[in-house]
Amino acid sequence: MELELRHLRALCAIADAGSVGRAATALGFTQPAMSTQLRRIESLLGERLFTRGSKGVELTAYGAEVVSRARDVLARADALGRRRTATPPGTTRPLRLGATNTPLLPSVVAAMHAAFPDLALSMSSVYATGELVRLLENGELDAALGIDYPGLELRHSPALAHRAIVTAPVFVALPADHPLAHRVEVPLEELAQDTWFVAPDDGVGWPGAFYDACRAAGFAPASVHEFGPLDQLQVLIAAGHGVSAIQATHRPCDGVLVKPLAGTPLWLRHLLIRRRDSVDDVTAEALHHYAAAAYRELVARAPHFQAWANRTYAAPRPRGQAGTKVT
Repeated sequence: MELELRHLRALCAIADAGSVGRAATALGFTQPAMSTQLRRIESLLGERLFTRGSKGVELTAYGAEVVSRARDVLARADALGRRRTATPPGTTRPLRLGATNTPLLPSVVAAMHAAFPDLALSMSSVYATGELVRLLENGELDAALGIDYPGLELRHSPALAHRAIVTAPVFVALPADHPLAHRVEVPLEELAQDTWFVAPDDGVGWPGAFYDACRAAGFAPASVHEFGPLDQLQVLIAAGHGVSAIQATHRPCDGVLVKPLAGTPLWLRHLLIRRRDSVDDVTAEALHHYAAAAYRELVARAPHFQAWANRTYAAPRPRGQAGTKVT
């Protein structure tokens, strides 16, 4: 068996759908056929690309690397023989980009400016992904970087399209002198008596996903503060006023530790959302590509995330096969 473009499209479809069955439906296959194809691909590559669970599948560290490269190959293949209509000299084309509280935005903007000099890119910072969807639906934005949660997939009209950039674990930020600071991973239930800083409603599942995880762990938070700004949040955590769920790539300040939650009870998905009528396929692919690259850069600067990934996705390899670095 040799890898073909159809195999790469299948891997990307499974990663985006988070489910072999949903990917099979999207591509017009039966679930058994898609499962068989995935097993053959994993056998060829010599390593598992996805972990299976009750809610679907998640990329392994090696799987994330393979899918990222597959997307790049597919983008190049799709672009063969096709060029975006050139913008007349001296003119620009607009792109109104919105973004929620995501660390991906600066790198994406810099890369888009370099790759598309004719692009007049304007930015809007919007906390709630639900509000980003509203602005896109009303034609006030062209594209957006947002978030949703596995099992709570983003909903919108057919005028919009969305695509997962990466599915990532949610970690916890603790004061450096917290009683659980020595733990490699922190059980959520052991934080039952802590004061929590919880980000406001984002219109697509938060903080409901957080409270669901707490209930599954057997408790309701004893004390909660609704709080958003990250710079102020870190100061309060460092001073010992509480703990907070936080994106796994977050870089802590002095006095704050970022730790994985044992068993990874919380996940989120970074998304690219766009209007179908105002963002062409080439621009959409570039936005997705640069957002995925920006996330890999963040992971490379987050040793606590890399350590978690190495522990979580480590698997026996055939003798003589080199290890895969998390990127």
